[in-house]
Amino acid sequence: MAAPETTAPAHDESAVARNYNPLPVVIAEASGAWMTDVEGNRYLDCLAGYSALNFGHGHPALLGAAREQLERLTLTSRAFNNDRLGPFCRDLAALAGKDLVLPMNTGAEAVETALKVARKWGYAVKGIPADQAGIVVAQDNFHGRTTTIVGFSNDSGARDGFGPFTPGFRAVPHGDIAALEAAIDEHTAAVLIEPIQGEAGVKLPPAGYLRQVRELCTRSNVLFVADEIQSGLGRTGATFACDHEEVVPDMYVLGKALGGGIVPVSAVVADHDVLDVIQPGNHGSTFGGNPLAAAVGHAVVGLLGTGEYQDRARTLGERLNAELQELVGRGVSEARVRGLWAGVDIDPGLMTGREACEKLAARGVLAKDTHGSTVRLSPPLTIEERDLAWMLDQFRAVLSGA
Repeated sequence: MAAPETTAPAHDESAVARNYNPLPVVIAEASGAWMTDVEGNRYLDCLAGYSALNFGHGHPALLGAAREQLERLTLTSRAFNNDRLGPFCRDLAALAGKDLVLPMNTGAEAVETALKVARKWGYAVKGIPADQAGIVVAQDNFHGRTTTIVGFSNDSGARDGFGPFTPGFRAVPHGDIAALEAAIDEHTAAVLIEPIQGEAGVKLPPAGYLRQVRELCTRSNVLFVADEIQSGLGRTGATFACDHEEVVPDMYVLGKALGGGIVPVSAVVADHDVLDVIQPGNHGSTFGGNPLAAAVGHAVVGLLGTGEYQDRARTLGERLNAELQELVGRGVSEARVRGLWAGVDIDPGLMTGREACEKLAARGVLAKDTHGSTVRLSPPLTIEERDLAWMLDQFRAVLSGA
């Protein structure tokens, strides 16, 4: 039977469940750092899909990899091998300096995978008694929205109404090494943290904190699991945010930009002594490691291997930071910047973060608010310097009431 015809306009979302509260913009097409809505208005994308679009919209190398693979093979399931998975995992592991990759699809899936690996490692390697493995997390975290993950969130909007929750988690303040040390005991299998907390407002840890976490985990025989889903793959001016302190976690959790803004691709990357605890039948996903995802992910790894995008994020991020710091006390109460990633706290006496984003949208800049007063800025790493300068001009104009 043919699908029923509809005369509903493109912006009609009456049949879409209300799990988001988007800005009133309906995007129809995009290229590079720019998007165009259904009415032909152009916007500079300063969110980049929460870092899923680190390489911009429609990067030719990524589109080329996807088009070529679409004509060859898109899905086999892991019941069979495919010729794209091995090279992708080999080169991603090399990029991270690790041995193995366990591919998944979404970021939340990758986090859930890391949690399962950590527990299995705790029982099989560390010798924790059955069903007693604990994992320490940070307060104000955001690792996804599955029931396990929201169970250790302190965000009431994400958590309330979804219990009962999975036990086995302790939360401590992000950046507080003394609290972390006090929370670790003989049953602790892992510490899971975001090196930079994105959803919390691009919250940076104190200098040296990641090194202290690494040292503490090593001393305590506990896995250090770094959720680099938003902070990784070039966003902060390095391949991984952990690189800024020359720290290597036991597990990287990756996603978002790994799919090039084309398909969902995520992964857990670790050495044999960690990932070898997972055996056939322990974990899987129908689409995890599919040929199309592996082809696109492999192309992403190739782009990162040049170092060009990390350098762009670092260089342009220096300008972004310098100009945002000049706005502190002039409508901005604090700006936290690492590479091309910023959390800008708007003076609450001036306007809310949502109001600031609405005013920016009216001036052709798309950004996203969080936690009431914060505006997040994370443009594609491909953004031109002149476009970044223009965005900053629009930001200043919004703060001045122009």
